[in-house]
Amino acid sequence: MSDHPLEDGFRRRINYLRVSVTDRCNLRCTYCMPEAGVPPLPPAEILSNQEILRVTRVAVALGIRKVRITGGEPLVRRGIQDLVSDLAALTGVQDLSLTTNGLLLAEACASLKAAGLQRVNVSLDTLKPEVFLRITRRPGLDRVLAGIDRARGVGLAPVKVNVVALRGVNDGEILGFAEFAQAQGVAVRFIEFMPANGEPWEDARLLSAAEILAIVGARYALVPEGASGDAGPSRSFRLPGGGSIGVISPLTDHFCGTCNRLRLTAEGKLRSCLFSDEETDLRGLLRGGADDEELARAIRTAATRKPQGHRLGDQGRHKCGLAMNRVGG
Repeated sequence: MSDHPLEDGFRRRINYLRVSVTDRCNLRCTYCMPEAGVPPLPPAEILSNQEILRVTRVAVALGIRKVRITGGEPLVRRGIQDLVSDLAALTGVQDLSLTTNGLLLAEACASLKAAGLQRVNVSLDTLKPEVFLRITRRPGLDRVLAGIDRARGVGLAPVKVNVVALRGVNDGEILGFAEFAQAQGVAVRFIEFMPANGEPWEDARLLSAAEILAIVGARYALVPEGASGDAGPSRSFRLPGGGSIGVISPLTDHFCGTCNRLRLTAEGKLRSCLFSDEETDLRGLLRGGADDEELARAIRTAATRKPQGHRLGDQGRHKCGLAMNRVGG
């Protein structure tokens, strides 16, 4: 394999791979899935642990340094601890993390930490049980909060809490989440609502990053945090007394110019942009006898085809062509 760093056609260095390990999820969030869910993929179409490991190993040899495990809900996948252990053992992986909805986190986080997981992001859009039920169509807020607490206890640090900001749904909880960040010593990151396969897009539901910062800044003196290796697209601010808040603004102030990631879907398709429908079929190569050089060429080609930016500002709001439970957020 070439020693040249993995870059796209705009000279952006690609060093981050997000790996969706399942299309299954135990929630039905309104902005992610229809209420009835989506038909699950047949198990044979999902990449095996060894296939995921092989793709990641080749990608690491090309310069990938950060790996995030996503879903669906990754903790519903059988053998997830074994996969974490194998990924953590790959020479060159400097940052191994996982995004979860938190329902199964309390029971799993000790074994995940022992397997080599470094940190965890928990998706949580409300601190109110009735709003949790409205957004996710399932109960379980207490289990998610217990998972956050347990993750902190076993040292999966920093724990980050991802909040999709929805006007008219949880916009009254912005300060409540800031208080939660302070009390728990976690990083809360507010994410602008994005069009995806779920409920129809409504511009009126967008609560901008600027509005969120204004709400928090009216109460707290926000101290910008310096850029760190895992900061990603978030603009983060320390809170007095502990914790931090951040905003991720894919619509009002997009970060495409510094995007450094590729996404591997649950069925083995490589995507260079969440909102591009172009995919590279790595599963076909894996199961068709391709050697590592062929896999590497396919990954490089996918990277070079990475678009300069998404099309979320287009009229009609371009959407991700796959349900988020399959592509990984």
